[in-house]
Amino acid sequence: MRKTKRVTIADIASLAGVSKATASLVLNGRGKELRVAKETRERVLMLAREHHYQASIHARLLRDNRSHTLGLVVPEITNYGFAVFSHALENLCREAGLQLLISCTDENAGQERVVVDNLVARQVDGLIVASSMLSDSDYVKLSEQLPIVLFDRYVDDTQLPLVVTEAVTPTADLVERLARTNPDEIYFIGGQPRLSPTKDRLAGFMQGLERAGVTPRPEWIIHGNYHPSSGYEMFAALCAQLGRPPKAIFTAACGLMEGVLRYMSQHHLLDSDIRVASFDDHYLYDSLSIDIDTVKQDIPRLAQECFSLVTSLIAGEEPDLTRRFLSATLCLRHCEPS
Repeated sequence: MRKTKRVTIADIASLAGVSKATASLVLNGRGKELRVAKETRERVLMLAREHHYQASIHARLLRDNRSHTLGLVVPEITNYGFAVFSHALENLCREAGLQLLISCTDENAGQERVVVDNLVARQVDGLIVASSMLSDSDYVKLSEQLPIVLFDRYVDDTQLPLVVTEAVTPTADLVERLARTNPDEIYFIGGQPRLSPTKDRLAGFMQGLERAGVTPRPEWIIHGNYHPSSGYEMFAALCAQLGRPPKAIFTAACGLMEGVLRYMSQHHLLDSDIRVASFDDHYLYDSLSIDIDTVKQDIPRLAQECFSLVTSLIAGEEPDLTRRFLSATLCLRHCEPS
């Protein structure tokens, strides 16, 4: 097997018949300024393009004392919300000349420590994290070395910069509507109970029931994790327990709804009169036979706020606001009978 070899600045200099110093000046954009002949500049640049030469990021790091990379840590890249967020953030990084490195934790705190250590070892300039940890102590200590911004979820009383969607109020608004037409049975299907998204969305669920004058029953609250398989299993168990589908449900995330819909499709329930609502929206909900009312996050704005905050901190600036709570909107598909 032929051994590969990266093209170096010395290779380009040799091919162009110039010194390494001259080739370096041209490739670093200083050839014209320092009066390297136009013909020489053009020859060096043509050879660099022809041989796909790329300047060493390590040399740039030493020169700038920055890696020009950001690290993103998410629980699950296949989750629709995190996938959209990652795509939006990657676009912002590319436009700013930054490289985004993405790592997944699978909702595992031990794995999260490993991937964060790996990103720090690669000398990322800052981290944006949707943490699965129940304490921020590791990140507080790490923030002494580089800027860290939490998003989507947070630890109570954390002083770290964060960007999240305010979930309680819009969830309450949606659940109140649901409860006024289904007051005798509404189930909450959520993720891990100690994570902030679950706590906030459950708080909104309870507030919505209270507004509608509905007294919740303990058995209405069901917890699992945020994987679609967990949504499937919780809904399947609920249907088996009741001997029928529930009259109404609220799922705490898009992934959970994915699992519920898979069960409903397999058991021919998509045309039933079950009322379904969820936190997080998905464009495919517009194509289903069942109407799903949702709380819709502004994910592009979530990415923009995270990017703005972390790059300001990297630049040594003091942002006006380091704790940013974004508003959400209701996406209503179910039409109440007149």
